[in-house]
Amino acid sequence: MNKKLSLFVIAIIIFVSGVSAQADRWQQRIDYKINAALDVATNIVKGTEDIVYTNNSTDTLRKVYFHLYWNAFQPNSSMDLRSRELGKNTMTNRRGDVMKDWDARVTDRIQKLTPAEIGYQRVSQILIAGKAQKLIEHETILEVQLTNPIAPKTSAKLSLVFEAQVPKQIRRSGRDNAEGVRFSMSQWYPKIVEYDYQGWSTNPYIAREFYGVWGNFDVSLQLAKNYTVAATGVLQNPNAVANAQGLKTWNFKGNNIHDFVWAADDQFKHLSKEVRKGLTIHVYYKEKDAKSDSAWSNILYAAEKVLPYIEKNFGAYPYPQYSFIQGGDGGMEYAMATLIKGPSLGTVFHEWMHNWYQQVLGSNESLFAWIDEGFATFAESKVSRWYDANAAAQSPFISERAKAQVLASVEKAKLDLPLTQAGSYAGYMALAKSGLEEPASTHADHFNTNYAYSNAAYSKGATLLGLLGYVIGDSVRDAVLLNYYNTWKFKHPNANDFFRVAEKTSGIQLQWLKEYWVNSTKTIDYGLNDIQAGNNTAIMSIQRLGKLPMPIEVLITYKDGTTELHYMPLDLMLGAKGAEGSVNRIVHKSWQWVAPTYTFETSKPLSALKSIEIDPSYRMPDLNRSNNKLEIPN
Repeated sequence: MNKKLSLFVIAIIIFVSGVSAQADRWQQRIDYKINAALDVATNIVKGTEDIVYTNNSTDTLRKVYFHLYWNAFQPNSSMDLRSRELGKNTMTNRRGDVMKDWDARVTDRIQKLTPAEIGYQRVSQILIAGKAQKLIEHETILEVQLTNPIAPKTSAKLSLVFEAQVPKQIRRSGRDNAEGVRFSMSQWYPKIVEYDYQGWSTNPYIAREFYGVWGNFDVSLQLAKNYTVAATGVLQNPNAVANAQGLKTWNFKGNNIHDFVWAADDQFKHLSKEVRKGLTIHVYYKEKDAKSDSAWSNILYAAEKVLPYIEKNFGAYPYPQYSFIQGGDGGMEYAMATLIKGPSLGTVFHEWMHNWYQQVLGSNESLFAWIDEGFATFAESKVSRWYDANAAAQSPFISERAKAQVLASVEKAKLDLPLTQAGSYAGYMALAKSGLEEPASTHADHFNTNYAYSNAAYSKGATLLGLLGYVIGDSVRDAVLLNYYNTWKFKHPNANDFFRVAEKTSGIQLQWLKEYWVNSTKTIDYGLNDIQAGNNTAIMSIQRLGKLPMPIEVLITYKDGTTELHYMPLDLMLGAKGAEGSVNRIVHKSWQWVAPTYTFETSKPLSALKSIEIDPSYRMPDLNRSNNKLEIPN
C-alpha cells in the first residue's frame, strides 16, 4: 500500500469513527449503602449511609454538598416563603375565573405546621477515613468542607449518620396523604448534590424537580412488620420475617439510578406481573371498593400493552422492575417507580415516560424543565392515543360503558386533524397571549409565576416536538427521539445536545429553532396577504406577522377536487424536509427569514381556486389562525 493510499484509508477510518461514535461526557459516580429504621409511632427515621463517591471530573473537589429536602417543610422556609409570595399574584383562567397563582397543593400550609408536623433532616456527622468533616447547613443544602480534597479520577468513602422527621404530607413526601397512605418516602435521605460540567447544582428545594448522580443503591428499611413496603429497586429478601421486637427489614437494590423512593402502609394491596423477560411491573394501592380494584388492575393491563409501543418509539427500558405506588400528592417520578394519587392512565403513562427522560437521560430539570416535562407530556399523548386505538376497549377491567366511550373517542379522533397534542398547543398559546410568558430557558425556580413555569415546561415543551415534526417531518422527529435516547442515556444531556441529534438525524440546521423557541418568547403568526391573477396562474402573497420565522406550507384546493401543497423552506434551515404523505407537493425557493412577505404562483388560474390554507396540518402554533384560510365562493 503506497503512502498516499494509506493516509486516505486512515482519514476514512477517522471520519467513519467520528460519525458513529456515541456522545461522551464525564459523569460522577456514587454508591449508597443505606440502613434506616422508621418508627411508625413517632414518624422518626434514623439511619446511616456508607457512600463511595467517585470523582470522574477533571476538577479537584474541596467540598461536597448534600440535599436535605425535608428541611423545606418548616414555617418560613424558602419553599414556604416562595409559595406564599407567588400566591399574592392573581390571574384569569380560560373560563374567566380570577385565581391566585399558587400551587394548590402547597398554598400556605407549610406556615401552619406544628413542631410535630414539620419535616427535618439532620446529619450529626460525616466521617472520611475516620476524620469528622466540617458541616455547614444552608437550610436544604448541607455543605461539607473536606479535610482532604478528592482528586480527579479518585474515590472517597464517606460515613454519615442522620435523623429525619417525616412531615405531614404537603408536597410529594410525607405522612397521611389525602388518600390515606401512611408514608410517602421521597427525598427522605441525605442525597449528594450532582457535580457536572457546569459545577455543583446546589439548588435549594423550592418545590420543583430533582437532579442526581447515577450509581448503585443498597437500601435496608426496618419498620413494623404489619406494613408493606413498595420501593425503587428489586426486593432482595421477600421471605424475611420480623424480629423479636416485631420489626421487619426490607432490603432493596437498584443499579445505575440516581434516586430512591419508597412508600409504606399497613393496608397496601400488591399486584405484579412479568410483562416481558427481565421486567416485572408492580402496582401498590389501598383498596376502597371493587371499582377501585378494577381501576388499579387496569394499570397493570395497560402497562403491559403499551410497553412494546413505548420501547419501539422511545427506547428500551433498562431496569428489571417498575412500580406504580399510590402515595404523594398527584404524580411524581422516581427511579424505577412513581408515586401516584390515583389510577388515572394519563398520569400513569406520563409518570412512566419520565423514567425515559427524567431517570435514564436525566437532564438538569432546574435548567431544562421543558426537556423532561414537555417530552414526557408529548410521549404521554402518543402512548395514550395508541392505547385507546389498540388495547383500551379489550381491557377486562373497564365497564361496557367505558369501552363504548373509548371506541367513540377513537372514531372521533380519525375525523380530527392529525394533531395529537391539542391540549399542549392550547396551553402554550394561552401562555403566549397572557403577557406572562418567560423564556423556557428560565431557571425553574425563578419564573415570576407558577403559571408561566408550568406552561413553559409542560405545554411549550410538548408543543416543541409537534412543531419539530412540522419542520423536519413527523417520522424524522420520531427517529430523532429514539436517537436522542440511545445517544445520551445516562449522560445528562442539555438543550443543545438534543438539537444536535435533531440536526444530525434530519440533515437540517436547527439552531435557529432552539434560539427562538427556547431562549425567547417570540411567537408565530402568518397570514394570507394578497391574491392576484397571473398568466393562467394565481399569484399568492403570504405575510409573516409574528417575530418567529418558519418554513411555510400552503394547501391549494381547486374546484375540480385536486390539491397542491406549496412548500417554502426557511433559509435558516439550509435544506428542506422530505415529502409527507401522498399529496402533490411543490417545493419553492427558501423564504429569507428577514423578508416579511413571500410570493409564489399556483399551477392553475385564479378562477379554478376553491380554497387556500396556511398550515393545513395545524402543527404550527400560529397565534391567529383567522387569517390562515380563505374559502372562495363559486
